[in-house]
Amino acid sequence: MLTRVADGVLVHRSELLRNNTVVVEGPSGVLVVDAGITDAEMACLAADLAAAGQRVAAGFSTHPDWDHVLWHAALGGAPRYGTARCAEVLRELRSAPGWEAREAEGLPEELAGEVSLDLYGLVTGLPAGVSEVPWDGPRVRVVEHPAHSPGHAALLVEGSGVLVAGDMLSDVFVPMLDEPGPIDPVEGYLAGLDLLEAPADEADVVVPGHGSVGGAGQARARLDLDRAYVHALRDGRDPRDPRLVSPEPGWEWVSAIHEGQVASVAAKRV
Repeated sequence: MLTRVADGVLVHRSELLRNNTVVVEGPSGVLVVDAGITDAEMACLAADLAAAGQRVAAGFSTHPDWDHVLWHAALGGAPRYGTARCAEVLRELRSAPGWEAREAEGLPEELAGEVSLDLYGLVTGLPAGVSEVPWDGPRVRVVEHPAHSPGHAALLVEGSGVLVAGDMLSDVFVPMLDEPGPIDPVEGYLAGLDLLEAPADEADVVVPGHGSVGGAGQARARLDLDRAYVHALRDGRDPRDPRLVSPEPGWEWVSAIHEGQVASVAAKRV
């Protein structure tokens, strides 16, 4: 189930949305980032880790979207972290009456009955000023930024040179803007890309939230492609983005995301 992508770092990819779960090995257990999207996948991950003599020492959610905040009892009761803003969003969601029914209704039809929500979103926010995951494994730097969703963060696994990008730097999804709010979604996304520049240049491997793992130079190449897309969106130009012009078979529907964003950004210009 797991593929080693660098020293001490493994990845599992879910087939439905190509979600990537990242496992970072430490001296007394592993860090699990964005654990998975079906109960069966997460139970299999837990079994594979147990068979390898590993326990889960900590978890991390890169942002509060549904497919990044799931967990399974088989993974144990290790602390699960996210940025303070990510944790705040999830607390507000879970405190609202009827939240489980609403979240279940929003899941893809293909996942009906395959995703349990009892451990959904139980994330502890990092204290103010903390910029790395609090565990006893390799230093994992947390890079919080305003792109895509509130409290989004990328992780840089130092020593292994792996950049875990959350829902950015994908080879199948174009940049997906956050909902309108206090921060303009376009400018927020560009600010996020600016903050990812330095870690992208340090990375030998990039793992997006969705899509293929990229090797040397790919983090920067994908960042530049994402920036070009957002600039084109902002300026009302055709981005001629390869993810739209020549998408992988089965991923043609990404053009609908793009068209929706074109309309949304154009409406703000009027």
